[in-house]
Amino acid sequence: MSEIIIVTRAMGQTVSGQVVVFREGFSPRYDLDRTSGVISRRGHSAEGQSIKDKILVIPTAKGGVAGGWAFRDLVCKGFAPRAFVFGKLNPVMVQGAVFAGIPITEGWRPDALTMLRTGDMVRIDPEHLRIEKLS
Repeated sequence: MSEIIIVTRAMGQTVSGQVVVFREGFSPRYDLDRTSGVISRRGHSAEGQSIKDKILVIPTAKGGVAGGWAFRDLVCKGFAPRAFVFGKLNPVMVQGAVFAGIPITEGWRPDALTMLRTGDMVRIDPEHLRIEKLS
C-alpha cells in the first residue's frame, strides 16, 4: 500500500519521478551551478546532486528574485527539476515555477522530510493536493 502526503497548496501538472531530499533551504542563485544543473554550494546536503528531472523536496525557500528567472532558464538549458515540494516557500519561487511550467507544492503532512529519502519514487498530484510515495 502506498503512503500519502497531503500538501497545503499546489500548482501544475501531475508528475512522477525520483526524489532528492534537501536538509536545508534552496536558492537557485547561490546553491546551484546553473550551467550544469548540479548543487554546487560546498556543504549543502545535496552537494554534487543533479536536479535534472528530479523531484526536489526542500524545507524552505531562500533568497529573492533569482527564482523568478532561474527556473525558466533551467528549462531552456535542459536542467530543470520535474517538480518542487517545499515545506515553506516564497512568492518569487511560486512565480518562477509557474512561469517555467514546473509543478510546485507547499506544506505537508505528514512531514515529507522524515517520510521521503533521496532515491524514492513519488507521484505528485497538485489537483488533489497529494503526493504518493511509490517506492
